[in-house]
Amino acid sequence: MVTGAKVGLVAAALMIVYVVWGSTYLAIRVVVEEMPPLTGMGSRFLLAGLLLGGLLALRGVDVRVSRAELLGAALLGLMLPLLGNGFVAIGESIGTPSGVAALLVAAVPLFVVAYRFLGGDRPRMWSVLGVLLGFVGLAWLVLGGRDEGHGTLTGAAFVLAASAFWAFGSWVQPRLTLPENAFVLTVHEMWTGGVMMIAVGLARGEDPAPLEYGAQTWLAWSYLVIFGSMLAFSAYVWLLSNAPIGLVATYAYINPVVAVFLGWLILAEPITSSVVVGGLIIVVAVAIVISVERLPKRAEEPALEPV
Repeated sequence: MVTGAKVGLVAAALMIVYVVWGSTYLAIRVVVEEMPPLTGMGSRFLLAGLLLGGLLALRGVDVRVSRAELLGAALLGLMLPLLGNGFVAIGESIGTPSGVAALLVAAVPLFVVAYRFLGGDRPRMWSVLGVLLGFVGLAWLVLGGRDEGHGTLTGAAFVLAASAFWAFGSWVQPRLTLPENAFVLTVHEMWTGGVMMIAVGLARGEDPAPLEYGAQTWLAWSYLVIFGSMLAFSAYVWLLSNAPIGLVATYAYINPVVAVFLGWLILAEPITSSVVVGGLIIVVAVAIVISVERLPKRAEEPALEPV
């Protein structure tokens, strides 16, 4: 229940999650213009994990975990930072506009419901209808945007795969042995995911050249480390304990709107008919699913977006 002085804090935390997470798609698009996608994003998560771990240690939080907890966190590092955020970065690096990427990533709650169904659960009828409607919107956005400058189908496929992997990580999370403290979990998820991303990036032939990157690239990268990975996540975790879950979950359909607007405003990405129609269908579908499900906080609530 949100009462009294907490109302202002909740509003501020929501604005951080809405705006900062919505803006990360733009920042990723700027970074991958010069940085290789996996090593660039991997170094972001590695540094963010180390910085957050250091801050927690200074505050007296024990960041040590058991071997089983570390393995669980590493599995999430594989599914979320590497296959989630990493695939978004690859998709944007080969031409997918940041706003389109955000709309495709908005499908995470739809994939979560699909995994629940495959796992033997029977979602509510309105949830199923929301999922079907959402995939219609995704098809409209991807197929209708081929002739409207939305990048290649390959780029869109990478971002859709990122949504599917991120949703699977969200779905499997409560089934893993993990640290109880969500911030400690995030530390180990980020640094393990970052190490894996760097290793895979180097294995696929990425050749980082830090001295050749411009100030704009480093500014966007630093924004992702400090604001995207540390500030916004802290606000999100705080909200989960201090605000109704239905209110917190609204980030899933606010973020893409913010991302589309910023992509248009700063990078002159076109807002085409397929973006408007497909995006509206996706956002409505996600709103239906979130409104109907009202999932428990640590059960099958979609985890952070892969940004």
